[in-house]
Amino acid sequence: MKHGKKYVDSAKALDAAKLYEANEALGNVCSLAKAKFDETVEVHIRLGVDSRHADQQVRGAVVLPNGTGKTVRVLVFCKEDKYEAAQAAGAEYVGGMDYVDKITKEGFMDFDVVIASPDMMGVVGRLGKVLGPRGLMPNPKAGTVSPDVAKAVTEAKAGKIEYRLDKSNIIHCPIGKVSFGAEKLEENFNTLVEAVVKAKPAAAKGTYLRSITVASTMGVGVPVATAKYGV
Repeated sequence: MKHGKKYVDSAKALDAAKLYEANEALGNVCSLAKAKFDETVEVHIRLGVDSRHADQQVRGAVVLPNGTGKTVRVLVFCKEDKYEAAQAAGAEYVGGMDYVDKITKEGFMDFDVVIASPDMMGVVGRLGKVLGPRGLMPNPKAGTVSPDVAKAVTEAKAGKIEYRLDKSNIIHCPIGKVSFGAEKLEENFNTLVEAVVKAKPAAAKGTYLRSITVASTMGVGVPVATAKYGV
């Protein structure tokens, strides 16, 4: 893959053999971000597990202390007695079967997070083929299936992110914007990594955190030292 001059120059500014501490790595990500827009900063965590086995799945959700810097549009499926609470918490869309029809018949997808009360999952299940491939299907582990939909909306708006393994045993998560600066990004980074460490499956053998890399949308990846986590 051919990279542009800015990317190549940024890569030269890094020591290819070095594993950086998180604060230094994120400082480099911020200083080397050259795009004309506020780039998103992402964390890529390679784990020593095998996602093909059910007992080695790693999935959960965590609220980042400084949010993600992204405006999140929330769709809530709940019974009518919870409509007002969900709307008061900031949900853009609240409903039931009407939104199932809107999504299936009109192709409506103007939302980033879907939250459902447990008693609505029978209805939401009809959207599995649409929401599933997009990673939008409500899930109890992610906190998006909850009897307290108002609380779930508040957390989603505050910067709650979901983490899960892909087929390569890597977790990819946004932790904010370059404009946050290294200090706020490090707080978000530590919150995410600590959550992933706590989620270590009992069946995982050997080194759990194989590698961590941080990068901005258009920037070069910076490797982070994992030794202090001891897993």
